[in-house]
Amino acid sequence: MKMTNKEYGEYVKRKTPNSKLLPNMLKAFAVGGLICCAGQGITDGLAAWGLPKEDAATATSIILVFLGALLTGVGVYDKIAKFAGAGTLVPITGFSNSVVSPALEFKSEGYITGTAAKMFVIAGPVIVFGIATSIIYGVILVLFKL
Repeated sequence: MKMTNKEYGEYVKRKTPNSKLLPNMLKAFAVGGLICCAGQGITDGLAAWGLPKEDAATATSIILVFLGALLTGVGVYDKIAKFAGAGTLVPITGFSNSVVSPALEFKSEGYITGTAAKMFVIAGPVIVFGIATSIIYGVILVLFKL
């Protein structure tokens, strides 16, 4: 089947579903906002329990990364992302999802060549090494009480 560029463009237009831009933006805004509000609620709750504000913010990041990974592992985060689209990408939970998803997807290939290798490809070595370094730095600070 030979088509001109114009005919192909018209064919693509006919086959492409119409984008529901406004509803998609509202869902992304609402879900992304809810994730951020949950994070703020966690921070405020930890601060109310006596944790200094900076430590509460750090603990909140850790909690949100854990929750993102957990929800990805049990298959809930993908359902939320399918509904909310980009609203789940921006918060820190989206980062967690981008690390855990490929790790789970390729675990059948083994821990090194599957899980670890694919996790690094998607999330990026800089981000993963940054987190590992921050954990080591935190342990050193705790051990030496700097």
